[in-house]
Amino acid sequence: MKKALNILKATFVWLMVLLAVMMMIFTVISCTTFNRNDRSLFGFKMYIVNTDSMAATDFNAGSLIFVKEVNPLTLKEGDIITFMSQDTDSFGETITHKIRKVTTDAEGNPGFITYGTTTDTDDETIVTYPYVLGKYQGNIPGLGTFFNFLKTTPGYFVCIFTPFMLIIVFEGVKFFNLFRRYKKEQMEEMQAERDKIEAERLENAKMLEELKALKAQLESGQTPAAAVPLAEESSSDTVQSAETEQV
Repeated sequence: MKKALNILKATFVWLMVLLAVMMMIFTVISCTTFNRNDRSLFGFKMYIVNTDSMAATDFNAGSLIFVKEVNPLTLKEGDIITFMSQDTDSFGETITHKIRKVTTDAEGNPGFITYGTTTDTDDETIVTYPYVLGKYQGNIPGLGTFFNFLKTTPGYFVCIFTPFMLIIVFEGVKFFNLFRRYKKEQMEEMQAERDKIEAERLENAKMLEELKALKAQLESGQTPAAAVPLAEESSSDTVQSAETEQV
């Protein structure tokens, strides 16, 4: 169980790290690439749809759409294109609408009449070739909304700051537990060393007392207890030797 718990903890930490790193990468990509007419990723420009002008047929607001640069001469009726709007109400904005008709403007420049499928109303200005940014290739619903949220302060705290804080807290708790275990083992080693020193001290004190007792016996003229058996053994050997001589 302990091993399984450690594996789960390690997996959780790595998932948090991966999530935080991915959120940071997504944030950088969204800030430097999305809705930028001069930037592309793997040959595709990416835009976040802000209105439902094409919701009736193709994509909704909040979708992330992929646009690829093409030769305007290859475009035809029914294609969806992204372009720089020249209309009065949306001048300079990036718009993605469907081509209703291939035509020319008042000056004879080739272009397209475009419209949003939701309102089915033609755009005010004919889109000439210089303003065409590319042809619509596909979309991921809702992803644009997520990236817009990611670039806000709450999105930063939820998707980036919080995972990193969880990692820091988890690693801090782990470090604290390791430090506490280290201190406990250190105290146990110190106590064992003290016990060893105390045992040696008691042993030395005991030996010292024995030496003092032996010295006191020698100074008082008494035969040390350890010498009595030797004296008795010597007397026994003398008697035995005398008996042998008489025989």
